[in-house]
This record gives sequence, C-alpha cells and structure tokens, in this order.
Amino acid sequence: MPQRKRALVPINTRRRVKGDEDYFPFNSLPMECQLHVLSFLSEVDKCNSALVCASWSCLVRSGKLWRVADYSRRGVFHLGQEGLLVSNREFERWKAWVHHYTHHLISRGASLLTLKASFDLGDLCNKWGELLSHLLENIHCRDLSHLDLNWTFTLLEPLDLRVHTSSSSHQENITKMDQVNNFQILLTRLVHSCPRITKMRLHFDWSETSVMLITQFQHLRILELKYFWVFKGVSPNTLQTLTKSLPNLKSLTLHVLVPLRNLGISYTLESLSLEFLDVSPSRGLVFSCLNLPALRELRAKKIVRGITLDRRTRLQIQSRWPCLYQVLREGTPKLQALNNERLLPNWKEQSYRELTSILQQSCYCLQHLDSWLW
Repeated sequence: MPQRKRALVPINTRRRVKGDEDYFPFNSLPMECQLHVLSFLSEVDKCNSALVCASWSCLVRSGKLWRVADYSRRGVFHLGQEGLLVSNREFERWKAWVHHYTHHLISRGASLLTLKASFDLGDLCNKWGELLSHLLENIHCRDLSHLDLNWTFTLLEPLDLRVHTSSSSHQENITKMDQVNNFQILLTRLVHSCPRITKMRLHFDWSETSVMLITQFQHLRILELKYFWVFKGVSPNTLQTLTKSLPNLKSLTLHVLVPLRNLGISYTLESLSLEFLDVSPSRGLVFSCLNLPALRELRAKKIVRGITLDRRTRLQIQSRWPCLYQVLREGTPKLQALNNERLLPNWKEQSYRELTSILQQSCYCLQHLDSWLW
C-alpha cells in the first residue's frame, strides 16, 4: 500500500503549539495594567490569587494593590447594625482579626487611599488609638484621600464591658475626656502623615484644639461632622472659623445638636468655595448671616425636639432671628436648590407658594414658626 504523506507543519507553528499550555495573555500586560485588573478583586480574592503562580504572588505583594483599609467591613456589617454586644470569645476572635488585618496591611506595604474604622478611642484596655497610629507609622499613607472614622464606639464589644462599667456621670465624663484626648492625638498624626485628605467623615467635639487641627487639612473638599455628645455645644465663632479656614471646601454636612441652654444662639457661615451645605441632620441650628457666594444647594430642616415654651419666652427668642429667606437673599447669590427643590430664577426678587412651603419646614422666624412646641 502506498504510504501517506505526512503534512508538513512549519517549525515556528510547532513551537507555538507546544508552548500553548504555558502561554497566558495576562502575563504579557504591563505591570500597571495587571495591578489595575487585580485591584477589582476583594481582599480575600487577592490573597487567594497569590497562590496561582510566582508572578501573581509578587504582584499581590505590591503596596499599590492595597489601597483601602476597611475595619468596618467585618463583624456587624452584614447585620446592618452599628454596634453589637457579643460573647468574650467572639470579641477576642474579632480583635485577633483586627490585629491580623493590621499586620497584613503593614507586611504588604499598603499604599492607602481610603481608611474606614470604628473604634472607641476611650477604650484604655484595647488601645485602639495606638493600633491606628501603629498602622499609619508603618504604611505609605501620604496620598490618603478619604477618611471615615467613628472614634466614639467599637463595632463589637464584649458582654462584660457593659455589665461592669459604672453608669455615673463622673465616669462618663472621664470616658469622654479620654476619647477626645486620644482623638486629638490621632488627628495630630493624620495632619503630619496624611496632609492630602480631601474627604473626611467623622464625629467631632468642636473644641478649639480639634478645630485648629482639622483646619490644617487644606485640601479638604468634602467634610461631614457628626455630633459627639448631646451636652457639647458649638460656639458661633468656632463654626465660623472652621468654614473660613478651609479654602477648597466644596461640600459640608453638619450634625449639630444645640443644647437647650444655648437656645437662642444664631450662627454665621463664611466660605468662598462652598457649593453644597446640608444642615438637615442638625437640631436648633439657626443662621443669622451667610456669606456663601458659591453656594448652589442648601438642605435645612426644622426638627421638633419636644420642648414646651410659653409664648413670651418663645417670642423673646425668635425676635433675635432673621428670616431664612432674607439670609439667603443677602448671602447666597448663586443658590439654585433648597431642600431638593429647584428654585425659580427670580426667587430673590419675589417669594412664591412652593418656596413659602419649603421655608415653613426649615425657618425658625416668627413668620414661619408659630407653635408652642419646639
């Protein structure tokens, strides 16, 4: 029988077929592209991907791949709660995870852009403030741009912490002082280590020291300050100093709870850069003057606090306050939206029914608040 002729395959084709098993297009990408692709993985998946091959293991060790430190993603996150009492064993397991996670970020040489954490900095036993300071000392955080910090409570707390803690007001005052002191220590470290923060969300004690520290973040564009303690007031000069000292601030959200002893105080805000102001979470915050030439949107809301005032006292307090409409006309020439409602182009020249309805919900003047219940 005649022999079949063997098909000739070019040598270079044979070599390519032979190497197909070892060929993976991802490895031919520039390193920056590879890191960008891996950055979309979760932290657990990043660690698992290090087991694929030696080159991937090298990639995962790059500090550029660890841009986020999120201490709030574990524990009660899946429950939709902000705090939870757990058994001592579960708390110790969670605490071990926190320390392991910190060590992991340090060993990877993390180059953080975002830091999210919720720790009671007044907890002298677990010393969460020292843990965060240790993290900042040993990673690259010069480019940190987003800080989300709740320093008033820890996500998980052991059951015996609440059982044996004194409930006296004296003990509470000591705890608050410890929290503030450690917060200011941490804030000082952030000023020196992370001067480029542009977005900040945290509880705030409104002390002169804390205001001085936060005004040193000159790159801040978005700021949200929550109230720290219901008995802690905010002086008008302090609030005015804060907004005047941040030249790049575009968005400000304030959670200010004015104590009953300060009822009747009004506030002034000045900022050449501010475009968005939300004071709707605040209670008792009344403006006497606004100098916000760039402001485009304002959210403000009257919240009934259940305070009963006789007519004479109420009129005496309200007579000190100008109408919000007048304050806006004089101090916000570019305002376009009030409480999510688009304003008409001629709103400064003449009020109208829809605008009056909005003012009824947000203004404390005699015209827009005529009630004995505040």
